[in-house]
Amino acid sequence: MQLPYLSDRKSYEDAAELMSLFGDNAGYEAAARADRSLDVGNHIHFCHWRQIERLIVLLAYDEPLGTIH
Repeated sequence: MQLPYLSDRKSYEDAAELMSLFGDNAGYEAAARADRSLDVGNHIHFCHWRQIERLIVLLAYDEPLGTIH
């Protein structure tokens, strides 16, 4: 899995907020927000919400990812 790029703390805060509001459906909500942003031509927000979607998947995974030292 490719790790998402986080440009600032707001990315994490958005992911945490969606996870608290939508639970298991947080990834779907992030995807829906990305799609809405793309529909109105806002590519910056589209990329932001796609990264949030990837971050939610990463945060929801309860096993270690990557190399363990």
